[in-house]
Amino acid sequence: MSEPIKPYIPASKSLPEFTIQALVLGVLLSLVMCAANIYVGLYAGMTVSAAIPASVISMAILRGLLKRGTILENNIVHTIASSGESLAAGIIFTVPAIILLGIWNNFHYWETTLIAMAGGVMGVAMMIPLRRPMIIEQEELKFPEGVACAEVLKAGDQGGAEMTGIFVALGLGGLFKALVAVGGVFKGTVEWATPVGKTGVYFGTDISPMLMAVGFIVGWEVSLLIFMGGAISYLIAIPVLAWGADFSGASAADIINTIWDEQIRFFGIGAMIVAGIYSIFKIGSSMGAALRTAIRGITGREDSGSLPRTEQGITGRTLFAVLFTSLTLSSVVYFMMTQSATTTAITTVLMFVLAFFFVAVAAYIVGLVGSSNSPVSGMTICTVLITAFLLLMLGYTGTAGMLATLGVAGVVCCATCTSGDICQDLKIGQIVGATPRKLQTGELIGTMIPAFIIAPTMQLLHNSYGIVEPAREGVTALKAPQAAMFEKLVGGIFGAGEDIPWDLVGWGAVVGALAIIIDRFWLEPKETKFRLHSMPLAVGMYLPWTVTFPILFGGLAYLFVDKRSKKRGDSEKKRNSIIHQGLLFSSGIVAGEAIMGILTAVILAFQLDIPFLKDWSDSSGLADVISLLALAAMIVLLVYKCSSRANGTKTERSD
Repeated sequence: MSEPIKPYIPASKSLPEFTIQALVLGVLLSLVMCAANIYVGLYAGMTVSAAIPASVISMAILRGLLKRGTILENNIVHTIASSGESLAAGIIFTVPAIILLGIWNNFHYWETTLIAMAGGVMGVAMMIPLRRPMIIEQEELKFPEGVACAEVLKAGDQGGAEMTGIFVALGLGGLFKALVAVGGVFKGTVEWATPVGKTGVYFGTDISPMLMAVGFIVGWEVSLLIFMGGAISYLIAIPVLAWGADFSGASAADIINTIWDEQIRFFGIGAMIVAGIYSIFKIGSSMGAALRTAIRGITGREDSGSLPRTEQGITGRTLFAVLFTSLTLSSVVYFMMTQSATTTAITTVLMFVLAFFFVAVAAYIVGLVGSSNSPVSGMTICTVLITAFLLLMLGYTGTAGMLATLGVAGVVCCATCTSGDICQDLKIGQIVGATPRKLQTGELIGTMIPAFIIAPTMQLLHNSYGIVEPAREGVTALKAPQAAMFEKLVGGIFGAGEDIPWDLVGWGAVVGALAIIIDRFWLEPKETKFRLHSMPLAVGMYLPWTVTFPILFGGLAYLFVDKRSKKRGDSEKKRNSIIHQGLLFSSGIVAGEAIMGILTAVILAFQLDIPFLKDWSDSSGLADVISLLALAAMIVLLVYKCSSRANGTKTERSD
């Protein structure tokens, strides 16, 4: 049995923790991270963890500007901030699908707010009794990302270079987005397509440092898998489906984009369904352990006032009050959406059972492999399928069935996303010596306040860019891959959308199954470093290739930096610190471009009189070259920021 973790700040020592400045800063960052991740998620189908960037920004403000602040205050700040980010990750999967199905003409404020709030509070409430059994007693759960963030917090007093770097990256990301969207200096997308024999081929990339940075953050293997999925769709499936098309009547790019929109999406859905179900099946033993842990945490005695400060959490009547509040919020929003007491009762019970199941699973998986690898997509797909087919058996069809299904999925997805993030935050708190009760209180605040800005933010983006379909000419729509997938899936199941081409879904499922078979029975026995994980491959099959190209570029930058460090013979610690610099810089780029994306949406929404220079960039071949060179320059800059000559010596002194 391993030695218990000794908190960085011992239980006997009391430092300022849940202070006014920590609360205010945490809430502000929570709002910013929530809004930014809504944009990133609708754009690229993935969000970026706010834990480490929020920690660095908190240290920069509290210690750099205010000349005060403790590690426990910084921990509270990042806990509140990351709760807002995870709430955005949960809501963008499902609620936009209601718009795409045509049920809502705009994002209904109170329904959207209550879905987010109910799911967020549910995730916190269900994680409170899991703290001791999941964080302390389960020794196999290592929480790799939580441990990394705790190390950032502990090294905060030596983090000046990190603070400067992330703010520089934030400014660069915002400036680049402004040059694309406002000034028209660079093109948003560079693409090329041409007929080849009886079919056609297509290549293209979004000029987005944010997507490139996302590729660096997810790493080489995942970015390659996403790109491989795109290659399967664009180099194999689309040429087959485009065979014999009349390329004389329209541009090759238009024909291929139409095939992607009308057919390839279903191809990708088939792969994602198989990958999602397999991801749940693969962790079957972990599910059992997670559920046993959850039941033990709820029925056993947790913390009390007699325990040390580092073991005191929310318990008893307060816990049940929080849980009852989340159930009440869920019931209210379901009645608002369906106007049926019977449907409300059914969906509330179903949501509670599925949320309890998947919250325990999500927390367990975050402990095993980190939040970046948690199969949230798979769990949400399973929630949608279970809910939809159960409601069909009960006689629900049409709009009522679709609203009930997406309402359940929305709350469960928010609860799942927030629970994984919260579990990680509680582990960080254990390492640094935080007070669990104060962390849990901060998490509740961090999931409730940002809920109020989600609907306006999504409506602003929808009015300015458009979701799936462009809002106006000359604007690139947000892809919203998960929401578009659920729109087609739910609409097809309930017969209210276009008919699902089950043959394409089936072929996508075959590809997903082949990937699983190759990985399980060939790569895994050989213990190869590269694994053919089915979910990122399936996501790549579904995303436009213009999104996957810059993600690949970021992954290649990660590979180059890692290989160069190994070739120089750097120690593991030095290599990790070099990658860490790249991750911080990438996080800043993502946040900067996302924030500027929100500001640009304001400009577009209010049609402010700002000169656009898009005419020359859209018509000139030179613009393609300039835009690609600009993206290449950002890649080079990212690699440079990872150079040991720039930061390796300082990092080595932080033993």
